[in-house]
Amino acid sequence: MSFPWAQHYAPKHPLMQWVDSRLPLPRFVYNAIGGGYPVPRNLNYFWNFGILAGAALMIQIVTGVVLAMHYAANGAVAFDSVESIMRDVNAGWFLRYAHANGASMFLAVVYIHIFRGLYYGSYKAPREMVWLLGVVIFLLMMATAFMGYVLPWGQMSFWGAQVITGFFSAIPGVGETIRIWLLGGYAPDNAALNRFFSLHYLLPFVILGVIILHIWALHIPGSGNPTGVEVKAEQDTVPFHPYYTAKDGFGLGVFLIIFAALLFFAPNYLGHADNYIPANPLSTPAHIVPEWYFWPFYAILRAFTVDFIIPAKLWGVLAMFGSILLLFFLPWLDRSPVRSANFRPVYRTLFWVLVLDVLVLGFCGGAPAEPAYIIASQIAAAYYFLHFLVLVPIVSALERPRPLPNSITEAVLEGKSGSRMRETAVTGAPAAAE
Repeated sequence: MSFPWAQHYAPKHPLMQWVDSRLPLPRFVYNAIGGGYPVPRNLNYFWNFGILAGAALMIQIVTGVVLAMHYAANGAVAFDSVESIMRDVNAGWFLRYAHANGASMFLAVVYIHIFRGLYYGSYKAPREMVWLLGVVIFLLMMATAFMGYVLPWGQMSFWGAQVITGFFSAIPGVGETIRIWLLGGYAPDNAALNRFFSLHYLLPFVILGVIILHIWALHIPGSGNPTGVEVKAEQDTVPFHPYYTAKDGFGLGVFLIIFAALLFFAPNYLGHADNYIPANPLSTPAHIVPEWYFWPFYAILRAFTVDFIIPAKLWGVLAMFGSILLLFFLPWLDRSPVRSANFRPVYRTLFWVLVLDVLVLGFCGGAPAEPAYIIASQIAAAYYFLHFLVLVPIVSALERPRPLPNSITEAVLEGKSGSRMRETAVTGAPAAAE
């Protein structure tokens, strides 16, 4: 859908005209994230987190490239090379802390971005491909973050690699062979460190490529919005620039303030003290725990403690990977024609229960493997799968959503009073008092 104000890029300067006729990159950018891209006029600040994720990725790439100039991927000196970066390289401490905490900030904004998509039905038609590519990005991010955590070659790095690659040994018959092939040996050592470093350096650029596809897929149907109602006329939209570039700029400023506070005042708060101890294959830490952003999935992994047909370890591995892979099927599990949870009261309640459930999983994943936490993990993991595989399909089939606004403009201009008027018109009775 095109609008009079959303015109294609029209350069006026002779140099820009010459460039545009031979390499229309400015035209592409203008029509993708500039004044030529019409966007729903009612986007809230939860739509900022896509651009924040992109900014976080750029921070990771820039700091990572510079850190790679000083890092040595060798088991004998990897730990010392990181310490040298911290002490001997100009601003090395800043780059290392920015990269380490940047990973946490990146995953944090992506988690909010995912839950925003779950709340507002961003996975529904015609944006299924946007969601599927987003899940691919999430999987690539998790792989990249895991391999990056191994590189400092501290105690948690070594034993984290030992535990994570040990998942593959749970595969019947070929599991141990696959694990040895991945590590290049029988335990994490130089071969594994070199492979992880190489892939950790490569995958962010793969992520960047998939993000371009993600944005491309988004621009075909256009952005969603909090009402879930599609754009119907010109008055439903505004140009992306300057309205949302300004809004994203403000959000980026807040993000950088929080990032700076973490970086300068609590750079090790989200890390683990044991990773400042050089890797020692002969000394197992009392409590092996991954980074905080893996805790919910680690809790699901540990929730299986009893063999049933197949070993408990294999159940845990299947459940951990399944908890992410089932997101690929969400567009077809949720068949409700209404997108936004604002108009789906039952689904909205289930959404907040899911948020609480994931927080419980995260807490249990970071806690010691004690009976109370294992039981809590089992209950929370069971509900996680129940939510997506049972409750969402049933609710989408049986729920009676609230009446939708006729247009985005109507929702913006009328607000709550318009909603009450529509509900009165549909039901013949006034809306319940708040």
